[in-house]
Amino acid sequence: VLGVLPVPWTIRNPEWRSGMTRERLVAELTQALTAVPGYVPGFLQPIENRVLMISTGIRAQLGVKVLGDNLDALQQQAFVVQRVVESVPGAVGVAPSRVQGKPYLEFEVDRVAMARHGLDAQRVLEAVEVGIGGRNVTTTIEGRQRFPIQVRLQRDERDDIERLGSILVTAQSGLQIPLGQVATIRRVVGPNEIASENGRLRVFVQANVQGRDLGGFVEEVKRRIAKEILPTLPLGMTIEYSGQYEELVRAERTLRVVIPMSLLIIFLLLYVVYHSAKEAAHVILAVPFALSGSVFLQYALGYNFSVAVWIGYIALFGIAIQTGVVMVVYLEEALSKRQAERGAAYNRTDLLEAIRAGARLRLRPKVMTVATTIASLLPIMWSTRAGAEVMQPLATPVIGGSISSLLHILIVTPVIVAWLRERELRRPRN
Repeated sequence: VLGVLPVPWTIRNPEWRSGMTRERLVAELTQALTAVPGYVPGFLQPIENRVLMISTGIRAQLGVKVLGDNLDALQQQAFVVQRVVESVPGAVGVAPSRVQGKPYLEFEVDRVAMARHGLDAQRVLEAVEVGIGGRNVTTTIEGRQRFPIQVRLQRDERDDIERLGSILVTAQSGLQIPLGQVATIRRVVGPNEIASENGRLRVFVQANVQGRDLGGFVEEVKRRIAKEILPTLPLGMTIEYSGQYEELVRAERTLRVVIPMSLLIIFLLLYVVYHSAKEAAHVILAVPFALSGSVFLQYALGYNFSVAVWIGYIALFGIAIQTGVVMVVYLEEALSKRQAERGAAYNRTDLLEAIRAGARLRLRPKVMTVATTIASLLPIMWSTRAGAEVMQPLATPVIGGSISSLLHILIVTPVIVAWLRERELRRPRN
């Protein structure tokens, strides 16, 4: 049985013990619940759990599906896959689906014996219900709270067929008849669960990931399964991968198109503005400089690459390019003004002085822009409310990139503009 438990994302709750965090709470619950025989705990948010179940059919971040034609063989292969997945670092809550029949206690009433003792099937089955399932007989009241009181046999008696047969059933005449005299009690195996996909029988092994990125975890699982299982996989069986990883693959395919297209569109717009590929190229250099700060901060905070992180990078691209364009505009205005003042006497010294003046003029607006951006995002970084686990990885690239972009715009961009304009100044005029 896989238990999916909702755990609040709040990192610190006033009702928790001192020093308790969500990670420690999950670890303690996992340790305690793992001791329950046949129970594998998993921790997902309620909405996340339902969305995964609707979209992929598996309530976990990774599902390894085994498809074939024989349920018993598929179940045995699922146990083999489980052992391989459990050996991969970062795997938690690994649980195979159980499609084989479960053991049941079956009570078959003997109508001839019941008629002989003046009993009916309802009276006999009510005794079975009370002994096995339990029945609420009264309610206790404590303040404003009400608690039902249930009566049933102890577990050791419920598991003993001989003792179950000794349960007394009261007839209408008041005579008490042992249950074993009016019913046959036996252990049976219930029907198998039949799950199919694309016309083939299916079992799966599901797992969650802790302490590492989902993509790297799945790639390692694939390598180990390809090495240890696929060479000996019975004929007719195939292995596929699903779960939240399936959504990650879709997002990765989309981002592989969106990110290059975003950079290409930015370059084309810059070319339209400056009518020069060189000018557009040196402005777009702000992107790799901004990326450097984002990567360092992301590494320092320990965030793995995810869709939220990549969205943060795309937002950073626009901020870095916009500030770069504004800096170039300031520098061009300063150069045009100095060139108009000096006329034919305009030289390299005038060029450098004009660029310094333009960069100084842009210093305060740029620092204010970065300061307001970081100030608006910092509350997200120390937030512990619901949704913070998504917003924090998204805000991290913007904060780190804004800092490195500030250094690039104030130092590197004026140097590149000076280098380009100095080359133009050295060219002989016709």
